[in-house]
Amino acid sequence: MIKIYTQRKKAKAWLKTYRGKRPVFACVLGFTETGLIPNISAAGATPEARKYTAIADAEFLATGKNINFPLPPLVAGASPVLISRAVVAAQSLPLFIFDAGLAIAPTDETKAISLNGLPAQCVSTGKALPIETVLQLFVQGLVWGEKLAQSGDYIILSECVVGGTTTALSVLTALGIDAKDKINSSHPTCNHEQKWKIVQSGLEHLSAQATPFEIVAAVGDPMQIVVAGMAIAASRHSGVLLAGGTQMLAVYALARAIAKYQNLTWHPESIIIGTTRWVAEDPTGNTIDLALTVQDVPLLATKLSFAKSNFPQLLAYEQGFVKEGVGAGGAAITANLYQNWTQEQLLNAIESYIIPKY
Repeated sequence: MIKIYTQRKKAKAWLKTYRGKRPVFACVLGFTETGLIPNISAAGATPEARKYTAIADAEFLATGKNINFPLPPLVAGASPVLISRAVVAAQSLPLFIFDAGLAIAPTDETKAISLNGLPAQCVSTGKALPIETVLQLFVQGLVWGEKLAQSGDYIILSECVVGGTTTALSVLTALGIDAKDKINSSHPTCNHEQKWKIVQSGLEHLSAQATPFEIVAAVGDPMQIVVAGMAIAASRHSGVLLAGGTQMLAVYALARAIAKYQNLTWHPESIIIGTTRWVAEDPTGNTIDLALTVQDVPLLATKLSFAKSNFPQLLAYEQGFVKEGVGAGGAAITANLYQNWTQEQLLNAIESYIIPKY
């Protein structure tokens, strides 16, 4: 059920340590106006729909239904929150949802914890967030990373940011990591050229000597800095599963850069990245090569397949749509790691518990 792609020795040691252990699931919501650019993302069929993606996903993650906002119509497929909700609910995982900076406040049903952030402006402006906001969100991340580490044996850190693979590309590039043409997207064929033009516009405003915090302020999003802080602090006390693909590779690289810049104590060997095979093996991206370029962090993926599903919304994943989000890959990995679920058990949980209500 779990495949290791990089740093095999570290990954095996991590899995051995946390097999059978109960995690806490945290999801950090954020917003960037980058996600409103036409065709930039398939996480919402229109720019208007994408304004509500994170709010709707969070409500579904928390309650298993959408009381105020329906899950956004997608180009094809169904939201990956279906996967995360199935595991969180069936395995009774403690759940924390954070608002790092949304344009529209999450609904009361999510019980989201506000971090007093701001939605980011488009990456192309080079002025995504005020530096004061970035610094404040980082401190919040450190504080909550400590708290979360006391709530479970390890922490799953997930995200919901539409347009987040583009901000990931910009942050990775600004950190000196060659990420061009290696990024994933929710499209069946990654829109590399479109992303790169947007990122280039933003990076023109950034000095070569920019600090990690200045990089996020220029071309990042609010989720990235929060999760980087959480990962640094939590790694001192517990295991950390960064649940996602491209975006979490960017978060890991950012955390490493900040720890070095501020000479912070952290334990990177306690951190792994877990995603779906639809991301790890996406022929139109190159996640494995990106992980190797980032270096020193294990990349794992769930072997979850929807090939035998009875639902076209899930079959779309096998055609390259959606792929990942809201910690879906990390949740699927945990389903096997915590309660030894098989592929059939996981698929049944997703279909029987979620789909009839979707």
